[in-house]
Amino acid sequence: MIIRDLHTSDFQALGPAPDPATWYVADLGDAMLAGEQQDRVEHRFAAAYQQAGRPPAMAVFIRHESEGGLHCHVKLYFAPRAASVAEAVPTRPCGKPAPDGLGLFAGSPDCWSVLFPD
Repeated sequence: MIIRDLHTSDFQALGPAPDPATWYVADLGDAMLAGEQQDRVEHRFAAAYQQAGRPPAMAVFIRHESEGGLHCHVKLYFAPRAASVAEAVPTRPCGKPAPDGLGLFAGSPDCWSVLFPD
């Protein structure tokens, strides 16, 4: 067996560690077609939430947003503690969403005071 010393440069190819304050958004598209992706997120969240000890800061929010087209798009916003759940669907990093029009998709109702204290 060969053992060698690891250096910082050995890990640079992995990229920077994710920011623990980063929110993620998934645009699931037309609400009529988003059910399967929503189910996938819901199941993954339930398992991760239980395993994490049900922290109030772990939540996923939903909002129907019109982008000028005929149909609204369903968007899921993943709080930073739910980043591992965001892997269930294509997401991108985003800023913290405004709470107006958000609904709680998964998590505890206590998350509102933790994540949106204003």
